[in-house]
Amino acid sequence: MTTNAELLSRRNAAIVRGIGHTTPLSASRARNAELWDVEGKRYVDFAGGIAVLNTGHCHPKVIAAVQEQMARFTHTCFQVVMYEPYIALAERLNALVPISGPVKTALFTTGAEATENAVKIARAATGRSGVIAFTGGFHGRTVLASALTGKVVPYKKGLGPALPEVWHVPFPTPQNGVEVEDALKYLDFIFKADADPSRIAAIIIEPVQGEGGFHQAPVSLMRALRRICDEHGIVLIADEVQTGFGRTGKMFAMEHYDVSADLICLAKSLAGGFPLSGVVGRAAIMDAADPGGLGGTYAGNPLACAAALAVLDVFEEERLLERAGTIGLNLRSWLQRAEKRNDLLPIADVRGPGAMVAFDIVKDRGGREPDAAATKRVVQRAYEDGLILLSCGTNANTVRILVPLTAEDAIVDEGLRILERALAA
Repeated sequence: MTTNAELLSRRNAAIVRGIGHTTPLSASRARNAELWDVEGKRYVDFAGGIAVLNTGHCHPKVIAAVQEQMARFTHTCFQVVMYEPYIALAERLNALVPISGPVKTALFTTGAEATENAVKIARAATGRSGVIAFTGGFHGRTVLASALTGKVVPYKKGLGPALPEVWHVPFPTPQNGVEVEDALKYLDFIFKADADPSRIAAIIIEPVQGEGGFHQAPVSLMRALRRICDEHGIVLIADEVQTGFGRTGKMFAMEHYDVSADLICLAKSLAGGFPLSGVVGRAAIMDAADPGGLGGTYAGNPLACAAALAVLDVFEEERLLERAGTIGLNLRSWLQRAEKRNDLLPIADVRGPGAMVAFDIVKDRGGREPDAAATKRVVQRAYEDGLILLSCGTNANTVRILVPLTAEDAIVDEGLRILERALAA
């Protein structure tokens, strides 16, 4: 029998160290919110491939749709020979996104491609080049996407200078002592000291920061950004790569606000585990790039499009938006009780809309001083005991829960029991 240790040894010899790992596990098979490693040990999955599996591992309807498409053809390159699944998916996304008026879609492969192409589209539409992003934000690891990302370690350290004309505004969170007024004041400083608003093509923001710690953008911030963008002709981009497709209890996190973005970036749970991303937005902006300026050899792959169409069907048929609310309520209630217990490690700031739930591990009960070392130990204890768990946050002390929305109550409760043991002081 192949072991996790043997595969880890082979991995270390063959694969670069720059690709990190949360666990030393190697998957053998998975179903819904359960995963088995190559040694046959079963795990409850609270990571979901980093928010990719809102419909779970190997949902039967998604797999069936992909198998049916696979029997027809697997690739033509949409720019060479188009195909209906791409068109049908674009039509459904156009109807779903919370943007009024004519809307159009472009499909790609990864989240970083989505954020980069959103910036390209904004630049084409405005004739400008500057971009405003936020500290703690994560927008990908490619050159432009990592420049947008508001975190140095590990995404920028030792990898050379970032691209110019990208500025970061402090993201308002109580943990960092930053209020909305502080963020807006800093943005005004940028406009006065570094870049006139007439040079800014886009402002990009995650409605709920993912890697940054599951902090939701305040309503007042989003309203102010919409006003500023309207005043100066700037494109507002919502990066919903992690928040999209039901994770926050709405199909898109921007539905929690009374203002709209101009462009929305999508990926992760869009295709139920198959590589697919997209940018959806106002048609007048989306059409700014010339033919050939957008696309990609594998962009909008037919297998992934078939999977995504099935994912949207599953959301309707299984009422997953409602399910996200139920799971989230269960998680937050459990964590709020755990926050008051003296027999567990001190935790704080239980938060997150829908089933996008997180909490911080801190050094003292009732305090906020982060404990990154304890967080790392909790994640390790969890997987050793059968729970796959992820940490995140600018201080590396946030535990995030991304269990599939299709998970049964018994599986969620089992995962929480394992988390309880991992948190035991």
